[in-house]
Amino acid sequence: MLQPNPAFMVTARPRAVARWLIVVAGLIVAMVIVGGITRLTNSGLSITEWKPITGIIPPLTESQWQAEFDNYKRIPEYWTFNRDMTLAGFKAIFFWEYLHRVLGRVIGMAFALPLLWFWMRKAIPAGYKPRLLALLALGGLQGAIGWWMVASGLVERTDVSHIRLTVHLLTALFILAGIVWTALDLMALHRNRLAAPARLTWLGAGAVLTLFVQLMFGALTAGLDAGYAFSSWPLMGDAWFPAGTPMMTPAIANAFDNPVVVQFIHRWFAFAAAGLLVWMAARAIRSGALRAGWLVIVLVIVQIGLGIATLLSGVQIDIAVAHQGNAALLLIAATAAAHRLGQAPKKPMVS
Repeated sequence: MLQPNPAFMVTARPRAVARWLIVVAGLIVAMVIVGGITRLTNSGLSITEWKPITGIIPPLTESQWQAEFDNYKRIPEYWTFNRDMTLAGFKAIFFWEYLHRVLGRVIGMAFALPLLWFWMRKAIPAGYKPRLLALLALGGLQGAIGWWMVASGLVERTDVSHIRLTVHLLTALFILAGIVWTALDLMALHRNRLAAPARLTWLGAGAVLTLFVQLMFGALTAGLDAGYAFSSWPLMGDAWFPAGTPMMTPAIANAFDNPVVVQFIHRWFAFAAAGLLVWMAARAIRSGALRAGWLVIVLVIVQIGLGIATLLSGVQIDIAVAHQGNAALLLIAATAAAHRLGQAPKKPMVS
């Protein structure tokens, strides 16, 4: 007779743990969307201090608001771009950065407290505790990366470092993918106590990695305001690549620091990523994952359409935010499709 999977304990509740992780994933998607709004409204430097505990309380009195505004007046962004800003205008940008930081704290609590509860109740299947602890540690690191990003714009720069912004976004998306993959492993364990964790196939790894590269260039585009460089498509102005574009040395620097080159790469690498994602989706559909496979295909089409619309609209905020939010949803769908490809063939339970 087959022996039960040691990961499946009498008290283990893989479905409950998976559902909790899905809720956390939803919160991260909301965080990505709010982060996009924060960037597009130039709100990210409105809070100039990092107070992990007391920062949850916003200014409540007029004098407290004025003190926060005075702190903002000390940084280069204010003196360069916002010298005519009123207190009411400051409150508007403060709102988005404050909401972004509050969501970060909510996600931390929504992960840490249920994890502790499931741990104490011995509801976490064997073998999953290290993975969940690693995700928790990454979440803590993400908070530190967020402040590292903000700090880059407080002294000499008039905005945050686009490199640090990219690290911040990619870390969030990596955590999102890890949470979704873990939830899918747990749901498989719930359905079949003999199920082993899915492995990452070459196709799945290639498609998801290519998507991350495209997401990286999307973050660089946002951080450099490269989306404003050319508001036309498919040409950049009247050429596929504008002649006379100033180039940096070394040449590789252009791929990360030159807004024109970054926009060009982000435009056209999208189709390489789309091709690999659709290939993976087709394989997932053939393996029986119809929902995940077709969702990847639909979201790829939507993402490309939103990207083009973002350019043609001159980076209209609602379209650009939808583009970023859809990217997070596409990552979830791609993770699900890659997970399906990496699952062992189902075997009937015998005794």
